[in-house]
Order: sequence, then C-alpha cells, then structure tokens
Amino acid sequence: MSLSKSFSADGKKCTVTFSVNPNAAAGAEKVFLVGEFNSWNETATPMKKMPDGSFSVKKQLETNKKYQFRYLLNGKDWINDWKADEYIRSELANDDNSCVDTTVPAAVKTAKKPASKSAAKTTAKKSSTKGTETTEPKATTKKSTAKKATKK
Repeated sequence: MSLSKSFSADGKKCTVTFSVNPNAAAGAEKVFLVGEFNSWNETATPMKKMPDGSFSVKKQLETNKKYQFRYLLNGKDWINDWKADEYIRSELANDDNSCVDTTVPAAVKTAKKPASKSAAKTTAKKSSTKGTETTEPKATTKKSTAKKATKK
C-alpha cells in the first residue's frame, strides 16, 4: 500500500496515486477506491489491476484538504491503506478510515516559475551593461586627473 502525491504548479490540485500491493489485495479480482471524494460510491473509482497482482489509480483532488477513504476488495472486504497520512474513526462503522492530506508543502507554495530564456538573456544584457557603465566613468575620471596633472 502506498500514496504518492504531486502538486500542480499553481498549488491548486494534488494528483494522488493510490496503490494496493499484491499481499494486501490477497488475490482480489476487483478493488475500488471509496471515499469522501466520490461520495463513498462503492463502484465509482475502480482500480487497475497490474500484472504483479497489485492495483492502482490516480485521483486529482483539491489541495489543503483531508479526505477519508478505504479500499473495497471484491465488493465485500474493506481495508485501509497502511501508509495513509493518518486514520480517523468512522462515524458509521466500528473501524477507522484512512486519510490522505493534500496540504501543499511549503516548498511548493513558494516555488516560482523558472524565468524564460529570453528573460534570462535580458537580465544578462542589463548586468553586462551596468558593468560597462561602472567601468567607464572610473576610466574617464583617471584620464581627467591625468590631463590636469600634465597641464600644471
């Protein structure tokens, strides 16, 4: 079992990959992801069976929320994700629900788009121009001082 998350550049969407390993699937033919994001519909989100017997599905969720979920095997057996972000007591059953937290990490919140190549070239040109401007006045000043010294 595992959850992996990736966040959109604008930090508004989180793509979560939900996975059930072959041991947890215990030979199941069908596994469904069931949770708050699909109104607990037991057949709305089927998971794809992989050649090794594991199951997975990607789900795009809004960020900065917590979603409770569980896996339903063969329409009868409920299991939790062993690597869930946390577990919350179910209001309907005498059990816990897995929970995925889509809070945007600080690094994603502050990440800026990389500057385009043309913007980088413009910045480089400005820097080189500034360097030239700074060097020229010093040279001119030295020349004027030298001229004054020869006139005396």
